Amino acid sequence: RERNKLDKERRIREAARALFIAKGFDDATTREIAVRAGVGIGTVFTYADNKRDLLFLIANDELASLARIGMANIRDDSSFLQNVLHFFSPYYEFYEKQPDLSRMILREMTFYDAGRQVTQFRQTRVEIVDALAQITKLAMEQGALRTKEEPKFIAWVMFAIFQVETRQWLRGAAILSVAEGLARLQRAITLLLNGLDATSAALKMR
Repeated sequence: RERNKLDKERRIREAARALFIAKGFDDATTREIAVRAGVGIGTVFTYADNKRDLLFLIANDELASLARIGMANIRDDSSFLQNVLHFFSPYYEFYEKQPDLSRMILREMTFYDAGRQVTQFRQTRVEIVDALAQITKLAMEQGALRTKEEPKFIAWVMFAIFQVETRQWLRGAAILSVAEGLARLQRAITLLLNGLDATSAALKMR
């Protein structure tokens, strides 16, 4: 019974991936996905509450594995900037291999807040921010970052930069370059590290 359940889930994942890529997220329907998977539409809804949930049924496991791969890239003897780029590089490599599906995932994750798959999605996002906070804390302990700001908030700011940068990168050239994407991210994170050398006038609140 468990093997049959896993086989159905695999067929639904494969059907959803194929149809989303072939027709686009908006034009693919859950009924078409059910037919292609060889299951009833009611079976589809035992794994995902709606079409957006189906997209994350496909993506969640892969996104979770990227965070683990990124953390394995972290080195005590690397600079803070290097560790941040090493952490994010698996995401760029993942997105480069499947740009159409990646664009759908990034578009739909913005307001993804309900569904059977949302708990895993949220947990992965927590793990990403926690990993970046660990990278930040390591650099602070080594004296490479001199700031009183909380590591978790710095991590959240870097995650926000990453989200914007990956969207811009995926929206750009027809042929994606991981090196160019990481170079843009490096420039943005470097700006965060260097700051804008703001004067008191720039910070004044009326």
